[in-house]
Amino acid sequence: MKKVYFDNAATTALREEVIHEMTSVLIENFGNPSSTHSFGRNAKNILESSRKIIAKHLYALASEIIFTSSATEATNWILRSAVKDLGVKHIITSKIEHHATLHTVLVLEKEYNVKVSYLPILEDGNLDIAFLNGFLEDDEKTIVSLMHVNNETGEILPIDQVSKICQEKKAYFHCDAVQSIGKMPLDVNLLGADFIVGTAHKFHGPKGIGFAYIKKNTILQPLLYGGEQEKGFRAGTEAVHQVSGMAKALELAYINLNEERAYIESLKKYCTESLKKAFPDSKIIGLNTFYNMMNVVLPLDPNKTAMLLFSLDMKGIAVSRGSACQSGSNKPSHVLAAFLSPEEQLKPNIRISFSHWNTKEEIDYLVEVLQTI
Repeated sequence: MKKVYFDNAATTALREEVIHEMTSVLIENFGNPSSTHSFGRNAKNILESSRKIIAKHLYALASEIIFTSSATEATNWILRSAVKDLGVKHIITSKIEHHATLHTVLVLEKEYNVKVSYLPILEDGNLDIAFLNGFLEDDEKTIVSLMHVNNETGEILPIDQVSKICQEKKAYFHCDAVQSIGKMPLDVNLLGADFIVGTAHKFHGPKGIGFAYIKKNTILQPLLYGGEQEKGFRAGTEAVHQVSGMAKALELAYINLNEERAYIESLKKYCTESLKKAFPDSKIIGLNTFYNMMNVVLPLDPNKTAMLLFSLDMKGIAVSRGSACQSGSNKPSHVLAAFLSPEEQLKPNIRISFSHWNTKEEIDYLVEVLQTI
């Protein structure tokens, strides 16, 4: 059976060079980076070299990059420490954020009685940031937590405008850049966020490793206590092979960025045209979406919604209806519920996310199978 993978927003396949890098470290540099002997020093050197590689591609300082197990952990740490240690009394976010943000905010609201404000969502799935200035009028210490690219729709959010407003109002800004890091140039200085989180498995690196960018002179307290690893911010022996794999993946992503981006853009354009031809009444969600992702509402019987992904999977096609973290849930997408009409929410929708390994022939196969459902 033909196997087609169109779920790259959920996770990506490892590049061959990344596998070789990680294998080499596992075999030859297995020392504990906190040990003072040569085995430990070699591992420590790999760790710090990887930190420098990641920092270079984000135009950050190496000291501003802290390794974590995931972007979810990094977000939990940043938001919790902002409230507990930086004195934040007000969190501004939106209803279309990843649950790593939304669920953390709800817990902090309950535990610390912080005020939470949600920016309205426009009909195209983007943020109505006209409300942001109003939310920031008071003198309460505030953190704004918004993603760069929405993980379900691909909508690019206006974080450059958000960061300017936050700087003017002296509010902290935390940005979930999971879907954009490694897929577009990102300069933390131009972005202007105090905190940025990323994860390797979204740009053809290993799972189980991510990082937080913590702007210089912003002092958080640890989420995990124990040793002095990661400058005292995160205790626990570092997974050197995963860190080196993440650095290699990010390096390769930016080396090949222009060529791969142009190719993926051509795939998305071809897919959009093919779906519109096959399903004239389909609706592509969003107006300003990222080049590697699309979410389409199909003009199919709503009764087919529950079995759509299963039917595609039986034909060897992997897509999703939204965040992989919620794929086992029967609840409708909280992102789509924020701006689609109740009627549109009932219709089958799929998120198609591309990589440089996909082909037009695979898109033809997807459309062909959809027409038989």
